[in-house]
Amino acid sequence: MRLCEHASKELFSRAGIPVPPGVIIRPGERVRPPFAPPWYLKSQVAAGGRGKAGGIARIEGPGELEAVAARLFALAIGGERPPFLRLEPAADVEKEMYLSLAVSRSRRAVALTAGRRGGVDVEAGAGGMLVQDLRLPHGPAPNQVRAAFFHLGLPADLWPDFSALAHNLFAALTGRGLLLAEINPLVLTRRGALVALDGKAEIDDNAAALLPETDRIKDAGHLDPVERAARDRGLSLIKLPGFVGLLANGAGLAMATMDRLNFAGFPAANFLDVGGAADEAGLDAALSILFGDPAVRVILINLYGGILSCEKVALALCRVLGGREPKKPIIARLAGNGAEKGLATLGGMGLSGVRVVPDMDAAMAELAETLPKGQPFPRPGREKPPGASGQGASSTAMPGPTPSRIAIRPTAPDRPPAIPGRGGLPPLVPPHVGEPGPDGAMRPMRIMIQGVTGKTARLHARLMAEYGALHAGRVVCGVTPFRGGQSVDGVPVYDSVRQALAAHEVDVSVIFVPAAHAPDAILEAADAGAPRVVCVTEGIPQLAMLEALAALKGSPTLLIGPNTPGIIVPGRFKAGIMPVDPFRPGPVAIFSRSGTLTYEAAWRLSAAGIGQALAVGMGGDPFTGLGFAELAEAVRHDPEVRAVLILGEIGGDAEERFAAHALATGYPKPVAAYVAGVSAPPGRRLGHAGAILEQAGGAAGKLDRLARAGFAVCAELSDLAPAMAGLLG
Repeated sequence: MRLCEHASKELFSRAGIPVPPGVIIRPGERVRPPFAPPWYLKSQVAAGGRGKAGGIARIEGPGELEAVAARLFALAIGGERPPFLRLEPAADVEKEMYLSLAVSRSRRAVALTAGRRGGVDVEAGAGGMLVQDLRLPHGPAPNQVRAAFFHLGLPADLWPDFSALAHNLFAALTGRGLLLAEINPLVLTRRGALVALDGKAEIDDNAAALLPETDRIKDAGHLDPVERAARDRGLSLIKLPGFVGLLANGAGLAMATMDRLNFAGFPAANFLDVGGAADEAGLDAALSILFGDPAVRVILINLYGGILSCEKVALALCRVLGGREPKKPIIARLAGNGAEKGLATLGGMGLSGVRVVPDMDAAMAELAETLPKGQPFPRPGREKPPGASGQGASSTAMPGPTPSRIAIRPTAPDRPPAIPGRGGLPPLVPPHVGEPGPDGAMRPMRIMIQGVTGKTARLHARLMAEYGALHAGRVVCGVTPFRGGQSVDGVPVYDSVRQALAAHEVDVSVIFVPAAHAPDAILEAADAGAPRVVCVTEGIPQLAMLEALAALKGSPTLLIGPNTPGIIVPGRFKAGIMPVDPFRPGPVAIFSRSGTLTYEAAWRLSAAGIGQALAVGMGGDPFTGLGFAELAEAVRHDPEVRAVLILGEIGGDAEERFAAHALATGYPKPVAAYVAGVSAPPGRRLGHAGAILEQAGGAAGKLDRLARAGFAVCAELSDLAPAMAGLLG
């Protein structure tokens, strides 16, 4: 959540960072400022570019205040009108500078950035920026603070003040769960004081959820009323300018559905990913909000159940409707976990306003019969059909959004990733799993479950065991601290990973530990010598995951996730939460940032007679273990894998890095690619913390990089099977 300037400065002030005094003015209020003019009156919206848009005004005296306030309240900036204004005394500025701490995806670090100039158009002065990566969890080292201080050219007597400010800024970032703590401008006044004249902070919602209620910052005043109602009920909903209310599970599938709606002329009115952990209250609230949104004319439910049961959503719909015909038509597609019971529940309602469809094509046909089309979004054009010749690809010429903040790039060129199975790293899948040994017995995948006594872990441990019992997987042990000596469905439980590994041979540990403790569980497994770790847990704060990844450097343990559905080798085993129904053995390796997109893609390929050698969810968070490049390298020499499919999302540069790696190393296998969310508004997070347009070029640039690497870039999910058929010949 991005905070407005006032909330950011309140946060900075509590952290010991000097800020100007200020008072809030709300519509219709008359305020007697406690400080003398001249003043600055500032629009309090979370959008950038307030100065250029006229959202900051200088006021020379009380007589101007009312008229200027009325003008600012009526001024929309970035589509937002301010719920309140902030009035500050004018500062006596000698020098403007820039200082920030940001969690950087591209650098995989917390970056300390210092700039010799600040204020409007600070991005244009990127050449005067000093960017340094901090060592976590320690924060800025004395030499790094000194480097920033000398870079800014400040007087020597200000060193104690600047050092304290830099460390307080880091304390605010870590203590308040921030992704960004930016001071722009940081000013040196003529009296020789450092003051944060303007500020911007962004909260990691995952981190905020783990803070005590009294420490959480709630600044949703800038949100649309529908978004605010969703946030109040613990949901992440993004308001969009369309008329189709969208409810899906999994950010990837939700983004793909949004794209399909927007490109077909049925624009989405919202983005709503109910996730895998949605409870009854959350599902009821989500549906109630969609019914109450006046912009929504029809509701589309698109589910592919993995950890979320489709039956739970169907029961929630029954509760919300209470046996009455819906006031707005509902089109529902259910597949995967709980789909059969969910469909039976919907059918048993006997309501004509609830229309069940088998897939997205049928959903679009129902929409066409229900509503007239709107204006379709511009979409990538095709140069030729996907997979028409070799790795020929559909491409895009859409102009991409420009970044609204300083671009933070890696300091070193991309290097080929560490290859699983080489240099001391274990292979992605142990050799001979699913093959008879010398004694004729099948060699199983031996699975350990961390957090095995939890309800969700116990369910999926049973599902993994059932699938493995038919094929080649076995849950051999589990770990829950202080529950050692117990047994869960015949699986022995140990207090620690070390105890479990002393008693059992384990190929992979699957983690179902709550977000607050999951990073430690990853490190416990690695320190004890687990060769592979699959972390299913979602909602891990980004800083905590960065620290865990830093601690894993040099470890031979392969990490998949977090926020991953895991890995499945159809016909042999699965380790994670993937439903088995969509998968069939075959020659395609699927690597994906989205669980639900993985299931959808496998279902489409299987329906076309194209099976899968394996499928791996790399995880949808900004910071994960194995990426596309490492996963693709793991199957470079696998004769069972004849082609690779990557399923990406907007935001980050995982896809671009793989494209560059494939070109640099001459990757030998044909690759098809699909990117979800290309019609998303720039700068908005959609579900996954990772899904945000940050880099120059945006979605169009990402698609172009993939096409230039020779990948078959699929514009629609319906293109996946034809593209792969073309690549396989």
